[in-house]
Amino acid sequence: MQNYLSMINNEKLTREEFLPEWERFKKDLNTGKVRVASYGEDGKWKVNQWVKQFILLGFKFGQICKFEDGSIDKDTMGERRISVDEKVRKVSATVSVRDGVFIGTGVTFMPPCYANIGAYIDEGTMVDSLALVGSCAQIGKNVHIGAGVVIGGVLEPVGAYPVIIEDNVFVGAGALITEGTIVKKGAVIGAGVTITGSTPVYDVVNKTVITPNENGIIVIPEGATVIPGTKNIETSVEGAQLAKTVPIIIKYGSKVELNDLLRP
Repeated sequence: MQNYLSMINNEKLTREEFLPEWERFKKDLNTGKVRVASYGEDGKWKVNQWVKQFILLGFKFGQICKFEDGSIDKDTMGERRISVDEKVRKVSATVSVRDGVFIGTGVTFMPPCYANIGAYIDEGTMVDSLALVGSCAQIGKNVHIGAGVVIGGVLEPVGAYPVIIEDNVFVGAGALITEGTIVKKGAVIGAGVTITGSTPVYDVVNKTVITPNENGIIVIPEGATVIPGTKNIETSVEGAQLAKTVPIIIKYGSKVELNDLLRP
């Protein structure tokens, strides 16, 4: 870690000095030795800003090149190699995982889908077709990321919280979860729900509205089931009745069957 920090603070750093450490750094990301965010003993998530800073150096010192598979990218990036020993299912060539992604045992990638650098995908998780796991997103154990889901990437600013999805969460098809969102253990995000760090979440069970906390984060509580809803808004347009889409928590704790989420 000390070598990484010294390079971040070295204004005279050259590409030749950087590249060997960059390869070691990506290996540390791939193995989970370093990660963008960590769960502390106080029960809170902490952003490791220096990890983001080092990833940004990787882009800075990279040079455009053409890889053997035909893709054109910075030569510091490229595809993550996945071995059979990792016991990860990468079902097709249309699954793309950038180098610098931790993948736990038993993770499944269904084609086509994409995971970006800095992401952490823990064991037993499913990333379904057309899903995106954005840069630095932190995904827990046994998470189901449904078809067409977008988990937003948050690389800059370096102090910003990435999207964090804790263990045993279900994210239904077509959901969009972007920067400034933490989804706690066992929550269910229904199909088509949009959650951002600036989106109030209406909890009809507790008759409250969840707004950003002191860190500007929307936290979906443990065991919550969230579905798309609407809220009426005032308008000066004559004869118009308008509403905006909002996430609504409809229940807590009870087991939700897959069919309940996929069928109206």
